[in-house]
Amino acid sequence: MDRMTPAIDKNTQQGSSNSAGASQVMISTEQPAVLGQFNYVQTRVVPLRTEHLERNRIVAYNKNSNMSAAFDLLRTQVLKVMDENGWRTLAITSPTPGSGKTVLAINLAMSVAHHTTKAALLVDFDLRRPRVGAYLDLPMEKSLNELLANKAELRDVLVNPTLPRFVVLPTREPIALSTEVLSSPVVSNLITDLRDRYDSRINIFDLPPLLSSDDAITVLPKFDCVLLVVANGVNSKKEIEESMYHLATANLIGTVLNKAEPQPRSYY
Repeated sequence: MDRMTPAIDKNTQQGSSNSAGASQVMISTEQPAVLGQFNYVQTRVVPLRTEHLERNRIVAYNKNSNMSAAFDLLRTQVLKVMDENGWRTLAITSPTPGSGKTVLAINLAMSVAHHTTKAALLVDFDLRRPRVGAYLDLPMEKSLNELLANKAELRDVLVNPTLPRFVVLPTREPIALSTEVLSSPVVSNLITDLRDRYDSRINIFDLPPLLSSDDAITVLPKFDCVLLVVANGVNSKKEIEESMYHLATANLIGTVLNKAEPQPRSYY
């Protein structure tokens, strides 16, 4: 797995069909009945395959894994800043492809779901190259594609990958005119609906890279805050500076240095 060094600095400025076996589950209501506990109505519950997750560097599902510790640390830092500001929508982006933002977004969402008082919703908004569903091996007969085309309702496209308090809204295939779609009232209303649905849920959106198109720049103002993922040996100083320029008016809560060299640490 790629090594990751989380570094959260509070911003001082304002501001393919898969083979996984899905089963339809009808349980109580999606409203939490007990603090930190969510049940699901008409949400597909899909068992995760450990070997597939590990092959794609998804490790935070397993709380007994030593490799999940870095994501737990990142989670705690992110939630602290978001709680202090009353923020519930977090966008994750990177300067360029290959920085590992999607893998980080999935692991962070899983780590949040492990938190005793939080739930996590992960939305694949990388409409040019959606990868969340593939990394988790989710069935996607109905996905964000159908939701945006008004061919499905929200409850039809959400997936619970077995992990309690974790829901995914995947995108099955690239969407044409992605910039126009992301700037549309339909997407604005969707983000608002997801944000306001539950006070205890953190909504994480995997966005396209900042410098590959204008998709991320278009939709960024709709989110409470943003986390920038840069990759050691991948992103240049110029790319990082250009990304920071585009994020000047956003609530940038921090950066993550991904693919960093391991740093041995003792408990103390």
